[in-house]
Amino acid sequence: MSGKRRFEEQLAALEELRRQPPQASVESLRKALAQRNNYLVAKAADLVREFRLPELIPELLAAFDRCFADPLKTDPQCWAKNALSRALASLEFQDAAVFLRGMRHIQLEPVWGGHSDTAATLRATCALTLVACRSLPEKDLLTYLLELFADKDKSVRVEAVRAVEQVGSPSAALLLRLRAILAGDEPEVLGACYSGILHLDGTAAIPWVSRFLAAGDDAAAEAALAIAADRSPQAFVALRERFLHVHDPWFQSILLSAIGLTRQQEALDFLLHLVRTESPHAEAAIDAILRSLPSPEIIQQLESMVSGKPRLARAFAAHRAAVS
Repeated sequence: MSGKRRFEEQLAALEELRRQPPQASVESLRKALAQRNNYLVAKAADLVREFRLPELIPELLAAFDRCFADPLKTDPQCWAKNALSRALASLEFQDAAVFLRGMRHIQLEPVWGGHSDTAATLRATCALTLVACRSLPEKDLLTYLLELFADKDKSVRVEAVRAVEQVGSPSAALLLRLRAILAGDEPEVLGACYSGILHLDGTAAIPWVSRFLAAGDDAAAEAALAIAADRSPQAFVALRERFLHVHDPWFQSILLSAIGLTRQQEALDFLLHLVRTESPHAEAAIDAILRSLPSPEIIQQLESMVSGKPRLARAFAAHRAAVS
């Protein structure tokens, strides 16, 4: 039997396990986790997670350890390590050392023109899982997570920020504030900081996050959306105040969209007023209202408001089609 055919049969056998009770799959999955093919191991680990089989934790750990020995050969693309770490996290495995190992792993694999790190997802998964390890003191946990703030992969830095947010303590909130002040990173990373600060410190943090609106750049747009997610009267007030002092059309439209996303009645009234008075910002206000997922009654009110006004009627039709 050819290797390809054997692989296809083994893969089909794993899929067939979905047709039987989870406990009846234990022995088959135990054997699959011992396979040398990392793709088969990944599929088996996914099933262990799906079936929630804690009795297979020793096999998950053995496979995870095996994948770090000559990892480019034993686990190219980190398929197995990614699935194994997800399974261990789902089963609430508590040994921090296992996830620290994954969080610090870098796997450079050859690609056209150089090398590419394939372990970013693994590092992000392990960082988030590390937060759930109850035996780990908070100081140590934050120290470990802080290492990832300098990770070369943007997605890992974002998840590191979210992991710090999940720590949920005053120290974690201060760490996110420090990271936000230092700036110098991708907007998505800074946006995760703004969102985390507002989640941890609540509405009282809106004035502090509002300082980042002044830049009017992509990071400021992330700050606007983070403030909007607070969905409070204070969020609307902060966004409207900034809007009244901005002259850049792009950032004005960002602020109007954020105002709509606050879901405040005062915000809706403000946007409708811009449409009713045929403000230069009326078209952006129409887009903001429609993107806020308004009720059918509001859509009907808006449609009636633009009737007979060709410029606004065209904007309404175009934006409604885009949202739909």
